[in-house]
Amino acid sequence: QVQLADSGGGSVRPGGSLRLSCAASGSTLRGYVMGWFRQAPGKEREFVAQIRWSGGTTYYADSVKGRFTISRDNPKNTMYLQMNSLKPEDTAVYYCAAGPGVTYDYWGQGTQVTVSS
Repeated sequence: QVQLADSGGGSVRPGGSLRLSCAASGSTLRGYVMGWFRQAPGKEREFVAQIRWSGGTTYYADSVKGRFTISRDNPKNTMYLQMNSLKPEDTAVYYCAAGPGVTYDYWGQGTQVTVSS
């Protein structure tokens, strides 16, 4: 079992930055893939970015490529999402997730990100 606690959301103006954190506890994350997803009001949840815990290989949705950076701190068992050049369309509840690579089995509670002038 893996428990995830995501945090760091808030309200920013367009062009601003935020850093989300996802603290993991419970079982080891070795071999796991961790990711960020988001869900805007009235829309389906969508993939944002993922990172392989061992090795650090990353992958991004086209909509955030070049603006968002996913990273992890292995000793702290924490994953981050640095979000720069934020746009109003980035407004959503952001969720961190973890899984063995085929599926995401564990989810955080979500953190709200609002981008508005």
